[in-house]
Amino acid sequence: MATTPASTAEQPMDDDARRLAELGYQQELRRTWSGFSNFAISFSIISILAGCFTTFGQAWNNGGPVAISWGWPLISIFILIIGFCLAELVSAYPTAGGIYWWAATMGRPVHGWFTGWLNLIGLVAVTASVDYGCATFLNLTLSALFDGWAGTGHQTFGLFVVILALHGLINVYGHRVIDVLQNVSVWWHVAGAAAVVLILVLVPDDHQSFRFVFTQRFDNSGFGDGGGLTFWFYVLPLGFLLTQYTITGFDACAHVSEETRGASKAAAQGLWRSIFYSAIGGWILLLAFLFAATDVEAIHEASGFSGAIFETALTPFFFKTVIIISTIGQFFCGMSCVTSMSRMAYAFSRDRAVPGWRLWSKVNRNGTPVNAIIGATLAGLVLTLPALYQRGGIPVAFYAVVSVAVIGLYLSFVIPIFLRLRMGDRFVPGPWTLGRRYRLLGWIAVVEIAVISVYFVLPIVSAGVPGDPNFSWTAVNYAPLAVGGVLLGVAIWWYASARKWFTGPRRTVEDTPTPPS
Repeated sequence: MATTPASTAEQPMDDDARRLAELGYQQELRRTWSGFSNFAISFSIISILAGCFTTFGQAWNNGGPVAISWGWPLISIFILIIGFCLAELVSAYPTAGGIYWWAATMGRPVHGWFTGWLNLIGLVAVTASVDYGCATFLNLTLSALFDGWAGTGHQTFGLFVVILALHGLINVYGHRVIDVLQNVSVWWHVAGAAAVVLILVLVPDDHQSFRFVFTQRFDNSGFGDGGGLTFWFYVLPLGFLLTQYTITGFDACAHVSEETRGASKAAAQGLWRSIFYSAIGGWILLLAFLFAATDVEAIHEASGFSGAIFETALTPFFFKTVIIISTIGQFFCGMSCVTSMSRMAYAFSRDRAVPGWRLWSKVNRNGTPVNAIIGATLAGLVLTLPALYQRGGIPVAFYAVVSVAVIGLYLSFVIPIFLRLRMGDRFVPGPWTLGRRYRLLGWIAVVEIAVISVYFVLPIVSAGVPGDPNFSWTAVNYAPLAVGGVLLGVAIWWYASARKWFTGPRRTVEDTPTPPS
């Protein structure tokens, strides 16, 4: 049976609880997070110690250094614009449902329905990809530390299962310290990234030239030869997945807004600041990678895996130091992903949109949605099962999960952004607002999301195209199957049943409290 935490039930209604009640919900989750903790969870999920390390190969193989040195700041600007648009919305509607709640409120229940499912699958995929990347680096770390450790793909998957389970347990039993761990994660990412940059600057005997870093092109996709229209309009944009994936998951600021004090301002500021600081830090970190990438052939042989840079450019001691720093940062990132994912699953279930919603919408006496945590982590495990069949080379199964994360999340972002544009002056902003700039920024965000959503369902390597001489099912990008399958399923469910009973966000309070005079 669901219980209301005594700590929230006995407290007088403050401004945050009052605003939440105006939006239709009783305060059930523990509102103990500071504004810094709210910023910290998105900063940790973005995690330049995760995305920059694990998806570096996607940009190296599809564009090379130019996809990183020029592509990262360019795409970061577009993502920051998307963040500004979402920050305005979370300021007006600070709820754990976040993205889908905004869509249902500004549009109709059908908008909330599809937005919620896209957001949920995106968050599940982000969690799965981060924890699988963490397992990959942990496997590499164990291979470097222990001679008898083979470091096979099946060992990576086993470590992934263990890490995913640990993150679930931390979120279930660590309710008193989870916000503190988010704060620790920020400082680990800042200090860790700075340490990696210094190591890559000071330790290697040689470095690449500025010409290499800012003009060199690679095409290991099999689609072209590094030039022509195919390179610039197909291969290179695929390399932008590095940036688009790394800087995502920032909607976590909204999902934990019901646990954040002063959420109308703190969540909005935490959202765009997490993007801004990650963009700057990530670019510096990636430039350090490129300048240290002196053994190009070894990196090619490793399919662009960032670990090849550290192994060839650094002494064994500093190689181990760098991968340990990254592995711990990725562990923090996965922990934060589970927190955000479970809050979204809880909120969407609270509004009866998820099968078995009674189970997933329960909170225990500590205000923790335990069942939502367990169910969402299991979903992440199922989504990553194709990685068991990876046979060396470019990790297409991993990049497919990454693509699912990017497409699911950004498509869920574009719906409320478009609805905000449609509302125009009828929209009532919160304390943090874009003012008249919302229209220009909103349309830029809509176009950018539409473009990347097309690119990231396309084949990543030529061997994933039916009819190619080297075609293999293990090379197929199954992102369109995963995202399309979910969309088809929820569309059929909507028209067959849900449209008759799903009315959008459901009120859990009887009366809206009136502000004190």
